[in-house]
Amino acid sequence: MHAEIVSIGDEITSGRLLDTNSQWISERLADLGIRVLYHTSVGDDLDACTGVFRQALARADLVIATGGLGPTADDLTREALAQAVDRPLVLNQAALAHVRGIFARRNRVMPASNERQAFLPEGAQVIHNPNGTAPGIDLTVSRSGRGESRLLALPGVPAEIDEMWRDSVGETIERFAGEARVIRHRSIKCFGAGESQVEAMLPDLIRRGRKPSVGINASKTTIILRISAEGKTVEEADAAMASTITTIRECLGDLVFGQDDDELQDAVLRLLEAKHATLATMEWATGGILADWLGHAKSAAGQYRGGIVVASQEAVARILDDRDGTCACPSDSGEAVGRMASQCRCRFDADYALAVGPLPGANLPAKEPPAVVFALAGPERVVTYSHPYTSHPATVEILCAKSALNFARIALLSALPDAE
Repeated sequence: MHAEIVSIGDEITSGRLLDTNSQWISERLADLGIRVLYHTSVGDDLDACTGVFRQALARADLVIATGGLGPTADDLTREALAQAVDRPLVLNQAALAHVRGIFARRNRVMPASNERQAFLPEGAQVIHNPNGTAPGIDLTVSRSGRGESRLLALPGVPAEIDEMWRDSVGETIERFAGEARVIRHRSIKCFGAGESQVEAMLPDLIRRGRKPSVGINASKTTIILRISAEGKTVEEADAAMASTITTIRECLGDLVFGQDDDELQDAVLRLLEAKHATLATMEWATGGILADWLGHAKSAAGQYRGGIVVASQEAVARILDDRDGTCACPSDSGEAVGRMASQCRCRFDADYALAVGPLPGANLPAKEPPAVVFALAGPERVVTYSHPYTSHPATVEILCAKSALNFARIALLSALPDAE
């Protein structure tokens, strides 16, 4: 069984409103073992909506529509659905009683226009909306030689969708799907290589038609491998993914830092927790991103002590107590950034301190490739690393921050005192 989700409204197609309903419904359907093949958005146009419904009912076993069930002239879902299935709109007394009841509960006079919400295509059933004036529509349509298609039209308000889903919609879909197979997804997250390089390291895994399927995408410089499998049970689906996940981890090694909701800061904090160690940060090029990520990480358990953000050489000099300029090394050198890390470690009384130097200046010699310098100070030594400055301007700060965390992660993995 596969599904299509239709979101209706000019606010969606114009870009003024992000369609989070389709994402939410897709996640719920996956939990029921139903694969979503199509997300369709359509504006408030009767002919366009009618055409979308006809197409969706012809190609999907289950169609879930959101929006367009209000009382105003641009709420066209009822009319479009009736035209798509060639049935008249008829007044549903139960729906009318519901709409009137909502207004009565709120001690408000119901406008005449709200009666429109009680008209449903002939043969359709009402989906109860506990706290909204727009009843949903449940319609079954026969397809020549292909069995039945089920359409559930819901209002566009996310809170109402959630409540209706828990009240009846989820159970209705589960019964309609019958013995649908369980669909499970896992994400393996990597950093330190590009998308094409990671794909080349995974022979024959990212191939159309492979089961379990493996997809790859980049998200803000993190490479994500998405594994999906089906089974009769959760355990069977998980077992179907196990060997593929093992192969990915073996092929990619330390490029893999976590899975599912993990971020690089979570990986670093887990390593620190395992070592019973703490971390502080001093950052220039990243402008406080590290402090924000580490301070708000879901895995934080006291490992992060705090951070210092600087934006000029003068600020660095004050932190290093070098206002007379006795340290002649350039601010973007390994020596200077190493001093930043050491001073930060002392100030916060932390086991480790991670420092990020400035972005490359415009006055760098042409022969020298631009780089951002990172330094990690630990109990016994300071390790530095020059990261090539090669990124789109829109992502350079995020790349620097993730590269700094990844540098710290690799150093912690390899036991800092022995790191080269």
